Amino acid sequence: MTVLASSSSSSPLQFWGYFMDHRSEDLGWLWDHTWLSVLPVVIGLLIALPLGWLARRYRWVYPPMMSITGLLYTIPSIALFVLIPPIFGLGALDPKQVPIALTIYSVALLVRVVADGLASVSDETIQAATAIGYKPVGRLFRVELPIAVPVITAGLRVALVANVSIVAVAGTIGMSNLGQLFTQGFQQSTPDAYYPPIVLGIVLCVLLALVLDLSVQALNRLLTPWRRAVRT
Repeated sequence: MTVLASSSSSSPLQFWGYFMDHRSEDLGWLWDHTWLSVLPVVIGLLIALPLGWLARRYRWVYPPMMSITGLLYTIPSIALFVLIPPIFGLGALDPKQVPIALTIYSVALLVRVVADGLASVSDETIQAATAIGYKPVGRLFRVELPIAVPVITAGLRVALVANVSIVAVAGTIGMSNLGQLFTQGFQQSTPDAYYPPIVLGIVLCVLLALVLDLSVQALNRLLTPWRRAVRT
């Protein structure tokens, strides 16, 4: 919905009033922004786990894999949004292009995190697990991954916060998310600047990033009760 700006309501501090006037639409964009930020990280982690394990298990794989994933992460998001539709046979504004692009970014970031997390497990721990009868797969899931959880969750926090920012960029090309608030603010800034939707977009993005970050921290605590026991 396009709302004509007025000088009396263009103060940055009027963002709450703007939200109350458009809360149904804004909450819909917030939900879209949330799942677009979270789902690619979940898929990216599932892909990064075996790739990170390979990079850890076979040392010669690590350098080329890190180089490739590093290059993927340097691709500008706008360029990736443009390239994905023809590569995957999607329409120019197909909403699936956003999670695909963000999954690529998430994999690029998390492969190194998983490899480094597994590398943080000491050789003595691996040898002890092997000595008590763990096979490679069982040792990975029962010993190595649990110990690597703090490193992996630290990477998840970075990936989620980065996705919150990148998803907003997709809003500028017509995708349904909080980026639409920035587009609305720019469109209504004629002839005078109209700040409420822009400030509201910033506030909601920051709050979403904070909630997701705290959620991952809580997940880390849940998955690593042994760390609290060691401190005690």
